[in-house]
Amino acid sequence: MNCLRKIVKTIAVGCIGITILLSCSKQPKAWSVASPSGNIQIRIEFGIDNQLFYSVSLADSNESRVILNVSPLGILRNDGNFITRLSFEEASAIESINESFELPSGKQTRIENRANELTLTLKNQEGKNIQLVTRAYDDGIAFRYVFPDQDSGRYTVEEEVTGFAIAGAGKTWIEPYDKVTMWTPAYERYFENGIPVGTPAPSIEGWAFPALFNTENGWILLTEAGVDSNYFAAHLQQDAGNGLYTLRMPEPTEADSMISSKPSSVLPWSTPWRVAIIGKKLSTIAETNMIVKLNPPAAFDDASWIKPGRASWSWWSTPSSPKNYGVLKDYVDLAAEMGWEYSLVDANWDLMEGGSIEKLVKYANTKNIGILMWYNSGGPHNIVTERPRDIMFNPGTRREEFKKLAAMGVKGVKVDFFQSDKQHIIGLYFDILKDAADNHILVNFHGCTLHRGWNRTWPNLVSMEAVRGAENYGFDSLYPAKAVWHNTILPFTRNATGSMDYTPVTFTNQTFPHLTSYGHELALSVVFESGILHMADRASSYRGLPEAPKTFLKNVPVAWDETILLDGAPGEFAVFARRKGNIWYVGGINGTGNAKTWNLDLSRLGTESLSAHIINDGGVAEQFITETRVLQPGDKLRIDVIPNGGFVAVLKAIN
Repeated sequence: MNCLRKIVKTIAVGCIGITILLSCSKQPKAWSVASPSGNIQIRIEFGIDNQLFYSVSLADSNESRVILNVSPLGILRNDGNFITRLSFEEASAIESINESFELPSGKQTRIENRANELTLTLKNQEGKNIQLVTRAYDDGIAFRYVFPDQDSGRYTVEEEVTGFAIAGAGKTWIEPYDKVTMWTPAYERYFENGIPVGTPAPSIEGWAFPALFNTENGWILLTEAGVDSNYFAAHLQQDAGNGLYTLRMPEPTEADSMISSKPSSVLPWSTPWRVAIIGKKLSTIAETNMIVKLNPPAAFDDASWIKPGRASWSWWSTPSSPKNYGVLKDYVDLAAEMGWEYSLVDANWDLMEGGSIEKLVKYANTKNIGILMWYNSGGPHNIVTERPRDIMFNPGTRREEFKKLAAMGVKGVKVDFFQSDKQHIIGLYFDILKDAADNHILVNFHGCTLHRGWNRTWPNLVSMEAVRGAENYGFDSLYPAKAVWHNTILPFTRNATGSMDYTPVTFTNQTFPHLTSYGHELALSVVFESGILHMADRASSYRGLPEAPKTFLKNVPVAWDETILLDGAPGEFAVFARRKGNIWYVGGINGTGNAKTWNLDLSRLGTESLSAHIINDGGVAEQFITETRVLQPGDKLRIDVIPNGGFVAVLKAIN
């Protein structure tokens, strides 16, 4: 063969043609890395004008199908183009990642981190280096860019052209990114319920992570991990023609137009991981721990002080309650009666009448109840007047406040209203987490960005909001009807990425009455995962429950040794089994207006005979019925659920 001869190969992506140049020169043109089991493979190759592209295939029963078509890679830096006209320098040997670590809370206590990693080093036309680091897991792929040179000058990323080309027709469950307002962005819009892949976003702000897709080739969840103070948190552009979703920087007007949307840093410099969780079954998406795996190890050694738990919370039923010592004291009493670990004091507690926060904490300490306290994150990046504010933003004031809280015996903080994904605000999250950890303070973020696995590095991060949760029963007339099906999307999208503070289990009505049943609400304590589970209803509601659901809420854990999806379909229903020790807790919710019968396969739960204590709807939305069954190995758990209904079950092995 004549070595000067070049063969041109065209790969079609819908209506997009990508030209790949192959030659007999010694410079390679394509590389690939497979997951440990070989079921997932990511291929990287040079395309037209020497731009890098990648594609991903998923193998099942000896058949391999492309699940992400040829997709673009590259970054434009202020001093050079790292998108086109790149030249290959070297490819590392494929490195095997094999480690394990433990987390205080989450879907699974012990995490096994196994993947294969390939690093490509390239140069741009100016001779400057960029690396593409790719990982293949058995449940997905991830990649990031690294500028490996040493340089104390600051550089700025002007654009990142990374894209994800969904292969094949299908549906997506995806959330529009917020228009910037006084209160947003906060990742608190409704997910679209199974719209066609490639549908453009309703506004220029585009789509938010995470984005769930189902095609004939499998399931995909797009998101990112390992975001740190050196970069922004990304979302997706408005246009997704031919199923190609590309990255978008934070909106310029976020954080009250404070600072640039473009990140800058000295070198070396790494971007966050761009992540696609991939599987033939929906359970791969629901059960993944890939996001935490892609974050750095814990920043401190001793995590014994980090205690997940349940919390009473007065604000949902009475927003003015943080100003009322007597009401807050009653919610401390409720937590003690229910055996819950915490009570949350929300915004404006510094205006408390009838007592003080110091007096409340002292009282709670006598009951062995940990107090959690609300703070505004602003600072100049928001104009929200809820207080206290201007404490968390200022480093010196923040550190002194955490020392004061630790001395009082306060266990955690809820920090709210961040309103931006810009680099500077991402840095604020990390500063809060570090200073809190130094004082053994737990952290829950609200009005915040999406969970991106930071709890591996900072295990004191027990939960984040970034969800349209139960508070909207007080604000949004559309919420009751939408919550029914929206609740069944969240376990496969938002909650798949990390702990989610939805503030669930509300039986009584707010401004806009529930359409979900009592069984549905009870089941949210298992279907949703959060390191601190804020029980949002009135104290009188929990005290007035029948004995069975009350006992269930007294005992339900929040940190799990194992999580299994028993069955589900986003927008329709979700049934989860979560194990703590040798007890399985099962929760199921129906997101449709039709009665259903579920015959649940329990084979993944073990081979022992089980005693099943079941709490179901009593045929109508506002009742409970209970029963106990014995299930032999191989038996299925049959559950009849009413429209918008749900159930819980506690399964114990019979010795």
